[in-house]
Amino acid sequence: MANKDTNTIICRCEDITREDILKCIADGYRTLDEIKRVTRAGMGPCQGRTCRNLIAGELARAFGVSMEEVLMSTFRPPVKPISLGALADAYEEQN
Repeated sequence: MANKDTNTIICRCEDITREDILKCIADGYRTLDEIKRVTRAGMGPCQGRTCRNLIAGELARAFGVSMEEVLMSTFRPPVKPISLGALADAYEEQN
């Protein structure tokens, strides 16, 4: 399924292209979590805020389902990025 836009970056944080995502789908990966584990897409500083919907769209197109039917990955705390300095400060306040 060669396409001129396969080199489009889907996950900027981890430098994952649309071609990488399509290869995962062709290899049998069917969920966002599976693709995340294999490619690290969604594990960068933005925690998938940029790429999650793009990958879900590729899965929906590949399997002929709506975006709502694509199983969305789970979110784990912290919900938004937090600096290690903030964690260190919180630790020192407790001691």
